[in-house]
Amino acid sequence: MSEPTIFISAGEASGELYGAMLVEELRSQLALEGRQASFVGMGGQRMVNAGLRQIVRSEDMAVMGITEVIQHLPRIYREYQKLKSAIRTHRPVIAVLIDFPDIHFKLAQEFHRLGIPVIFFVSPQIWAWKKNRIKLVQKFIDKMLVIFPFEQAFYREHGVSAEFVGHPLADLPLPSITREHFARESGLNASRSWIALLPGSRAKEIGDNLPQMLSAARILTLRGPRATSPRKEFEFIIPLAPTLNPSQRKMLAGLVKHHGEGFPVRLVDDARAALLHARASVVASGTATVEAALIGNPFVVVYRVSPLTYEIARRVVKVPFVAMANLIAGKMVVPELIQADFTAANIVRQIEPLLPDGPLRESMMKELARFRGLLTPGESGLWDEVETAISRVAGITIRQIGSALPVSESVQS
Repeated sequence: MSEPTIFISAGEASGELYGAMLVEELRSQLALEGRQASFVGMGGQRMVNAGLRQIVRSEDMAVMGITEVIQHLPRIYREYQKLKSAIRTHRPVIAVLIDFPDIHFKLAQEFHRLGIPVIFFVSPQIWAWKKNRIKLVQKFIDKMLVIFPFEQAFYREHGVSAEFVGHPLADLPLPSITREHFARESGLNASRSWIALLPGSRAKEIGDNLPQMLSAARILTLRGPRATSPRKEFEFIIPLAPTLNPSQRKMLAGLVKHHGEGFPVRLVDDARAALLHARASVVASGTATVEAALIGNPFVVVYRVSPLTYEIARRVVKVPFVAMANLIAGKMVVPELIQADFTAANIVRQIEPLLPDGPLRESMMKELARFRGLLTPGESGLWDEVETAISRVAGITIRQIGSALPVSESVQS
């Protein structure tokens, strides 16, 4: 039997993690059937390590916002053309597109023209804005696999074949690394309270978010009996997204040097360990807020885009909150500082009450534990406890491959 090619594509840090997990799971499940597959597409180093033949690097496509995309349009177009060419060269039997809708909806149209089935994993938030995109899903996506429970009903109401598979991050065990080991490994002082700063995984996000985060860190450090008397109980940790390239890491380090002088700031590689052991966190809106909520770390959400992007979004977004923990709870569980409200002073105002033990901290942690229960397979009774979100996606993909292959090959498998 010929070896099928599976196209898998992810464009940013969270999706790239899921992509790497999916490649490994597909290889494992296919091996149990005595089968193999090759994998091509867009991804980062983790996906390459898992077995992806990389056509385009995800870090070369990870830009956000209207004005940001326009600035990088020539490069994005060149990389997109590489992906289109690869589709025709490798003729995959199926495509799994992970989030990243601006590029992936266009790729889905190409797959549709070629008669190649498309699975879309991790729904774009068209239920919040850009609802006209539902027409693209209806026309070009064969199966929508969603990670939040309310999304399944939304798509099915619009005639889309959709399945809630659970959230991949909810399947991950808490990091096993101890606080002491993490401190030694990362050059941290274990006797201090750590506050994690997660500015985002893309260069533009980092440039927009990190200076205010570091300014808040400075205020927290200097706020003592006398303004000139630094407090020594805090240390600030910034996890580096694995999709950052060397120049982006250098840019981040430059921001830290410029805005973080005079108080302890450390760059670390393990975001989940940082969230587990930090006393509290400041997190840019995105997947990292789900990660913080699932780990149970009290946090403040911040969000800023270009003025043009924000003004357009403000007119079309139809949901009351930005953070997924708030959306699912239907109330403000974690503070949100959006656009003009995202200032260093406001960060301090919101995070300081979360640092000591007390009713506010305990209430937030209780709500975050409830959030985890809603996204954890097995706890709702909907799934086999042994399964995970990624294993479900792999199983659905393999079943679709079976129908995509010639009948004789499917029988042999």
